[in-house]
Amino acid sequence: QVQLVESGGGSVQAGGSLRLSCAVSGYMYSGNSVGWFRQAPGKEREGVATILIGGNFRTYADSVKGRFTISQDNAKSTVYLQMNSLKPEDTDMYYCAAGSRGPSLLASRYNYWGQGTQVTVSS
Repeated sequence: QVQLVESGGGSVQAGGSLRLSCAVSGYMYSGNSVGWFRQAPGKEREGVATILIGGNFRTYADSVKGRFTISQDNAKSTVYLQMNSLKPEDTDMYYCAAGSRGPSLLASRYNYWGQGTQVTVSS
């Protein structure tokens, strides 16, 4: 059974940092991909970062390049999103997702989703 569980969200002031974790069960295999997405109420889900499991490929949305870093720990079946220099506009619910159709920032490419973790950045 595939399960994704996010953690690490919270409230932080602008300029601060948070590290999100996505514990992946039953899907952390080479060739699959895990992505981080975010969504505000009434808005479309936006791809933030994605990583190829077991590989070096990763990609980021332009809005987070140079500030966010996605990484993986296969021994712990966990994918991380390190978020630095946070801005108020980063405030959203953050979701991780897993899929087998290659790393992509498109939500439609992912089959499995976690429940999300809230990130709030105050100015």
